[in-house]
Amino acid sequence: MRALRRLIQGRILLLTICAAGIGGTFQFGYNLSIINAPTSHIQEFTNETWQARTGEPLPDHLVLLMWSLIVSLYPLGGLFGALLAGPLAITLGRKKSLLVNNIFVVSAAILFGFSRKAGSFEMIMLGRLLVGVNAGVSMNIQPMYLGESAPKELRGAVAMSSAIFTALGIVMGQVVGLRELLGGPQAWPLLLASCLVPGALQLASLPLLPESPRYLLIDCGDTEACLAALRRLRGSGDLAGELEELEEERAACQGCRARRPWELFQHRALRRQVTSLVVLGSAMELCGNDSVYAYASSVFRKAGVPEAKIQYAIIGTGSCELLTAVVSVAGVDEGWGVQAGLTSTSPPPRPRQSSFPWTLYLAMACIFAFILSFGIGPAGVTGILATELFDQMARPAACMVCGALMWIMLFLVGLGFPFIMEALSYFLYVPFLGVCVCGAIYTGLFLPETKGKTFQEISEELHRLNFPRRAQGPTWRSLEVIQSTEL
Repeated sequence: MRALRRLIQGRILLLTICAAGIGGTFQFGYNLSIINAPTSHIQEFTNETWQARTGEPLPDHLVLLMWSLIVSLYPLGGLFGALLAGPLAITLGRKKSLLVNNIFVVSAAILFGFSRKAGSFEMIMLGRLLVGVNAGVSMNIQPMYLGESAPKELRGAVAMSSAIFTALGIVMGQVVGLRELLGGPQAWPLLLASCLVPGALQLASLPLLPESPRYLLIDCGDTEACLAALRRLRGSGDLAGELEELEEERAACQGCRARRPWELFQHRALRRQVTSLVVLGSAMELCGNDSVYAYASSVFRKAGVPEAKIQYAIIGTGSCELLTAVVSVAGVDEGWGVQAGLTSTSPPPRPRQSSFPWTLYLAMACIFAFILSFGIGPAGVTGILATELFDQMARPAACMVCGALMWIMLFLVGLGFPFIMEALSYFLYVPFLGVCVCGAIYTGLFLPETKGKTFQEISEELHRLNFPRRAQGPTWRSLEVIQSTEL
């Protein structure tokens, strides 16, 4: 009977992870990759639509600009979603925010589905903006929801599941985008509108699962609801220790209000946390990995991969990240260093392929190695920084700051990537090498270890790092500091 209870307990937590992930970061990865398959079809549609309206075709450089806008409106929407995520998480709670977030997916799917019949590439642009808003909200709230729902010994692994669902979404988008499925010249509106399926799955499953116990106790003050959620997630075992930890954090936050994003930059006690968030959040997108998925066909074409095999090579990129996302649950510390080393080998060595055919395979291997190294560490560790490094009152604002930075950088890289590729050609990845080196150095020297620690223990260690002189005196206790400042 006890084994059965543990099995049910594990199933509830697993179902929570799956329900949050399928409509959360899965959508981010899915919508990031499906736009690659219909590249030429949407460019032709844009050109034909413009010609039907004006009687003249678009010049090639304007077609490229329109296409880069369609791609880049996705991270721009993500920026709006990241700014919306904090207020939603505080007002509606973690679970309800994820459910309400699906409104953007439904609206975008309708726009995508009817864009061709309406003869409007503007509908595609608006749809991309809306799915970006959806991704911006879910990328921030899902790690927060899962990190607050998991026990401390599983918190890192559970939070890393966000990276697994992102990689899974990327692979599924690449598979569905095959010419044999929805990647053909007639089916691309259905391909873009297929984002409705993961949203529907989340709407059907997530309402049956519990809200974050931390949110229920600390934000809402509802002890009974918190206990009920803990029992569903942990089973009927001894919950006294975990409840005591929650009560300590609640006492530390007593009388405090949720911090606003700009207030994070004003407090010395948050200096190390904010610096880590800014440096690593920016580096995650400036390393150029996510832009590869949107422009994968162009990258492989530049590397000399035969046209008929490009779509299968693209699936290999997503499979690499999925593999490493699963493996990286065990450890993520060396990811930036490995990626810095492999980025230096990534420029596709094509100029002498006529003399050395093996250089084609070397180019593909370098690209796959670059993506593998990204999945080892940066893909997962960066997403959980806001959950691990900030307390309950600062966590929503930290997620907003981290999300906004990541989406701004992704927008800039996505907008400039095709022009960088045109200008640098075979040395496309050289600018990203410096970003990876900086990320590796900062992670190794300044990022504290959080594995196996409670949120309160992490908070105390960070306080010692932010105030090194005070650390030599009596041990700091958050409850005493709160009481003295109130007085």
